[in-house]
Amino acid sequence: MSRNISERLVVLASHLPSSASSSSSSSMASEKEAALAAAPSDPDAPTIFDKIINKEIPSNVVYEDDKVFAFRDINPQAPTHILIIPKVKDGLTGLSKAEERHFEILGRLLYTAKLIAKQEGLDDGFRVVINDGPKGCQSVYHIHVHLLGGRQMNWPPG
Repeated sequence: MSRNISERLVVLASHLPSSASSSSSSSMASEKEAALAAAPSDPDAPTIFDKIINKEIPSNVVYEDDKVFAFRDINPQAPTHILIIPKVKDGLTGLSKAEERHFEILGRLLYTAKLIAKQEGLDDGFRVVINDGPKGCQSVYHIHVHLLGGRQMNWPPG
């Protein structure tokens, strides 16, 4: 098996439930390792998120409309940790790949974060995060917004 395929399998495995049992510090290290190994060679290749959208992999869905899909993260970093993704990737693997044609979906992702925060009762505040690229700790190359809440956030974030 080629190194690239092996690295991508490690990344996919890091998003499956067995990784949720690791300790916080080892979880952070594995997320960093997964992110460093995840850079896609083919931006059009299906990701784990495509499989979740297509219901090939189960998820705990909290919101869905014709453009956006949101589900609970299996390795939560806060009491509320939800991933919000566009249903169609359209070349938008990360924020750094955004083009003017992505203007509407980017706004929709953020507005959806606000709707879900209200739905989840995060009236005291929440954090929205978009990781981009290996040094931004992005491990799945299908743009996604992390909605984090239910606890006091710290600054700086990381």
